[in-house]
Amino acid sequence: MAFNIINEARRCLNCKNPQCSKGCPISTPIPEVISTFLSGEIDKAGDMLFENNPLSMICSLICNHENQCEGHCVLGRKGAPVHFSNIEHYISDSYFYKLDIGNIEKKGKRVGVIGGGPAGITIAILLARKGYDITIFESREKIGGVLRYGIPEFRLPKENVERYKKYMIALGIKIRPNTSIGTTITVDDMFRDGYSAIFIGTGVWKPNTLGIKGESLGNVHFAINYLINPDVFTLGDSLNIIGAGNSAMDVARTALRHGCRKVTVFARSERLAASVTEVEYAKFDGVEFVTGVEPVEITDEGTVFIKVERDSDGVKHRVEGSEKLYPATSTIIAVSQGPRDRIVSTTTGIDVTERGLLVTNTFGKTTRDGIFAAGDVVLGARTVVEAVNYSKQVAETMDEYLRSL
Repeated sequence: MAFNIINEARRCLNCKNPQCSKGCPISTPIPEVISTFLSGEIDKAGDMLFENNPLSMICSLICNHENQCEGHCVLGRKGAPVHFSNIEHYISDSYFYKLDIGNIEKKGKRVGVIGGGPAGITIAILLARKGYDITIFESREKIGGVLRYGIPEFRLPKENVERYKKYMIALGIKIRPNTSIGTTITVDDMFRDGYSAIFIGTGVWKPNTLGIKGESLGNVHFAINYLINPDVFTLGDSLNIIGAGNSAMDVARTALRHGCRKVTVFARSERLAASVTEVEYAKFDGVEFVTGVEPVEITDEGTVFIKVERDSDGVKHRVEGSEKLYPATSTIIAVSQGPRDRIVSTTTGIDVTERGLLVTNTFGKTTRDGIFAAGDVVLGARTVVEAVNYSKQVAETMDEYLRSL
């Protein structure tokens, strides 16, 4: 493993104008990290990665590298790019055990973090390291958000999330599981109890619907709900999946691992939304694909689709009379998701968009003083690395705000 990683690192050209870093949403200094690693300073390289991206160890496993760092590597134009994802994970995984808590000077100010997903974890770590007393309020029994409940074990071993939990506890971060803000406890209660600032990073957990007949039937489920705990679902021998993003690929591959014999993904477009790598893995696992169709009805026997074709102007139209039933014992809808409104409905002064996303300025400030937000609850469903990048900026804004009090 180490020998292969070292050889892969040696392929890096150490470009003066690194396109790989430009392709990374969080601007990881890739050539510098690789050069430092090759010089034998693996801990220094690990520190560079962690300081730039606190979730580096996780992002190295789940990022869409083919469209980001590796997709911009100049070596990829005529051959294979440098697989930085493997290098990054090797370094981050090794360094994580050596993360030094250090002597943190406490500032005596309390910050509440609502949501223990990627955004919340990032904010909690960064502000705790600055000396703030952090409490994470997590609605589920374990922290991680989409990392734990939205990404299958075969893509992201949950032990990685547990390692972050142990690190956060060592930092002095308090975690309140099974605590939903907006029910028993409200944001106003938190301010009453001495929280100087509040961060909202609750993600998007409300499945989007199709608005077609049959969505309430007993053999129909939503992707985000299924991925939370596949073991409690009985899908039968065959499954139709509506949608072709990465979540759909996760559902498809998970379903095959839980007893489904035939899994088919249906997409309106010929070009699938999921990454090429995830689609390839799905195909190797045995997932079938049908493109150029959209659903019109879900039944007890399966899903009815109609063909979609482009006209001479490139506009897509349904082909009338082409309806066809694709039999399946279950159907899962995987067409993204939006935010729940529990916090907003119980808190005054917080504005939301038409989609229910929180309104913030460029620096993560909501329309109510002292409340900040980042991640999917602001941007909509995005990648983990984008959530981390935005949360880094918001952490700086929150620090400035707290120091001004």
